[in-house]
Parts: sequence; C-alpha cells; structure tokens
Amino acid sequence: MTDAPARPRPAPLVGVVVRTELIAATMVRVVVRAPGFEPSPHADSYVKVVFLPAGSPRPLREDGRLDLDAVRAALPPDQQPRQRSYTVRAWDAAADELTLDFVVHGDEGIAGPWSASAQPGDEVLLVGPGGAWSPDPAAASHLFAGDASALPAIAVALERLADDAVGHAVIEVHGLEDQIPLAFPPGVHVSWVHQGIAVAGLALVDAVTALPELPRPVSAFVHGEAGVVRELRRHVRVDRGITRDQLSVSGYWRLGADDEGWRATKRDWLATIEESEQGLD
Repeated sequence: MTDAPARPRPAPLVGVVVRTELIAATMVRVVVRAPGFEPSPHADSYVKVVFLPAGSPRPLREDGRLDLDAVRAALPPDQQPRQRSYTVRAWDAAADELTLDFVVHGDEGIAGPWSASAQPGDEVLLVGPGGAWSPDPAAASHLFAGDASALPAIAVALERLADDAVGHAVIEVHGLEDQIPLAFPPGVHVSWVHQGIAVAGLALVDAVTALPELPRPVSAFVHGEAGVVRELRRHVRVDRGITRDQLSVSGYWRLGADDEGWRATKRDWLATIEESEQGLD
C-alpha cells in the first residue's frame, strides 16, 4: 500500500494595497485591489493573508497566483510562510477591492504591525475565501458576542439582518476609543463593554450572561478568545437552550499562544467541548 500524494496547498492570489485607514485606536482598515477574487455569500467569509520573510522567492504559476509549495520548498523550516485569517469586511466587485480590518496591538504579532505600516502598492497574498455561516432569517431573534477579533464579522452580520430583526450584540474592546460605527436594525440592541486593565473576556462573559431571555429560536454567533468562547458556548447551549445548528462558535485566538500554537491544539480543544455537550440537542 502506498501513501497518498500530498494535496497541493491553495495558491495565493496576489493583490495590492490601495489605501489604509485608522478606523479605531487599535483597528486599521486595509483596502486591497484583488482582481480574480471570488467572493463568498456568507457573513463570516474570511481570507487567509500569507506573510513571507523578507527576500523570499515569489514564483508565480501560469495563472498568476503564487506557487506557495515552491516557496515553502525553498525556505528553511524556521522561515516558513505564516498565515492569518481575516473577515471579508466588504467586497466591491466593480473596483475589485477587498476590505479587511486588522486589530493592532503595537508591535505584537505579524499582521497587526504589517497593517499599521502598509502603503499603497504593497503586495498582499490572499488565500480563500472560507466561511459557511450567515444569520438565519427565519430565527425569532439573534445573539452576537465577541471581542475585537470578531468585530468585523459581527459588523457584517448586523448589516445583513432584516429591518424587523430583534436581538442583542455584545462586543468587548479595550476602551471607548476602540468602538466603531455600526449599522443595525432598530430592534437589535448593541452593547459595548470595555476590557480596560482586566483579563480579556471577563466583561464580555458578565454582559452576555446578564442579557434577558430572547425569543426562540435564537440564531447565535459567539467568537473570540478560546477560553471565553468555551464559557459562553456552555452558557448559550445549557442556560439559553440554543441548538447546535443555530450556533456559530469558534475560538479565533487563545491567550498565551501564538496563532500556530493555537491551530495545533484547536481540533482537540473542540473535540473535548463537543463531547461535553452530548445529549443537549
């Protein structure tokens, strides 16, 4: 029996920065011209931005996309490309422009510092889009909960709600200067909670658990730091009775772990949570 050949990695689309804008104290909006990008209809649509070490080879395939397998083969193990996932905040088909919002915490991480210093003409390597969720138009109410990492996806989902939709959105950011304007129906109440110097997620958990009961069935979106998401997931499943098929939930990041470390353990983390929920539905 022979081993199956390794599947080739998706080839990144090569885009170019058109403009950037500081839309909050810790959030930078980057607009990328990306001809050939094929948008997803889902509210949680995302792309992976690929970051290469300076001076890396950039071989292109015949279709103009980057040959990522060739790049990886040419680089040593400690200089491999890094990928970070970002919500598609908007797609302008007429202009071939893709809008992405990046959370920036000084010099921490890879993507944040890159977005803060990005200039028109800079190359952007994009894989995707992925995603599979949109708010259920048949739901009686909606619940959104997340931190700054989930803010772009929550913003998209709020914009897509029907005019008569009802529900709550609770978003945790560091402070008042990190809030951004949002569009949402009059029947949806949006609450901002501030982390300040406290542990990430404490204010979010307190605010969500204090919400009044919502008309059922509830369509829910809960994303952010993994430990917080785990606690909120149990709350909405056990205390609020939200069924699994009406819930989009994911740990976008984990306190104390970089993106690569979190992805390496995320599958086992999720399996443990799902095992604990057996019998709820």
